[in-house]
Amino acid sequence: MPYDEPPAAGAPDIHVVRPELDTDLLHGGRGRAEDTPIAREAEAALAALSRSSAELPKPSRTRTFVVANQKGGVGKTTTTVNIAAGLAQGGSKVLVVDLDPQGNASTALNVDHHSEIPSIYDVLIERYSMDEIVQPVSDIEGLFCAPATIDLAGAEIELVSMVARESRLQRALSVYHSSMDYILIDCPPSLGLLTVNAMVAGDEVLIPIQCEYYALEGLGQLLRNIELVRAHLNPNLHVSTILLTMYDARTRLASQVADEVRTHFPDQVLRTSVPRSVRISEAPSYMQTVMTYDPASTGALAYREAAREIAERWAAREKVSRIPVQLDEGSTHVGIDAEVKR
Repeated sequence: MPYDEPPAAGAPDIHVVRPELDTDLLHGGRGRAEDTPIAREAEAALAALSRSSAELPKPSRTRTFVVANQKGGVGKTTTTVNIAAGLAQGGSKVLVVDLDPQGNASTALNVDHHSEIPSIYDVLIERYSMDEIVQPVSDIEGLFCAPATIDLAGAEIELVSMVARESRLQRALSVYHSSMDYILIDCPPSLGLLTVNAMVAGDEVLIPIQCEYYALEGLGQLLRNIELVRAHLNPNLHVSTILLTMYDARTRLASQVADEVRTHFPDQVLRTSVPRSVRISEAPSYMQTVMTYDPASTGALAYREAAREIAERWAAREKVSRIPVQLDEGSTHVGIDAEVKR
């Protein structure tokens, strides 16, 4: 009987129960709805949200990332603050060092950075220590920021005449970083002394690459500068992570750029790519990361997954490096490079 058709005269009063929507279909369950694009998107979003509440594995020592790309507009600062927020929301203690005179990372994290505030500039000229300038981020527990002020704009010129000009940030962080699980240094879009200071202070380089035509422009020069720093100042520096940003799945060009980058850097590129998102663009104007501005947005979910991938990749490597390896009878060795005898 159709639902809208009244019962015949004299018929018993029958209560008709309308069928409920089977929510299992949106969770990859039964039926054909699981094969629709909307259902797949919903399933992925629900899975990402459920993972976001879980704690991330912490590294056994402080990991210091240099977030660099001399090409502007690739999402460098956005990546810095949102990856940092994702790691902090996963239970880690994270410090963002804003080394860009524009101070955009400081703005996005809503920390005070007007000209009278002690900042990373004061650390570089050794007026203050890191302990004296670091501020907590109010809306994310475990996240801290060393802010940048406009004074940093003249630091490049001042550092030229200073002793040990390339290692001033490294010395400042060396007495501070033991209290942090992660340090992310947001570099200016140039390869001057500020960026060199970051590369001397860090161990890992995180390169955001925009999924557009000019994505690889300047990347070769950045890699050459990294090699120069490795050769003369910091042999531990290496490119550990590449994140594809502003990915638009509707365009063939984005897929081509992503494929090319993954071909050249198969071990460094994260599986997660960050899509173009209005929410990501809006968040800084409200002095927030997208993680707090709209936690359920595609941009927030992508950065949260990228943070998880960064943490879990390292945890997997540390686990492998602790595997006891039998070298010969009666002796063992713990290491990642040895062969495990089955």
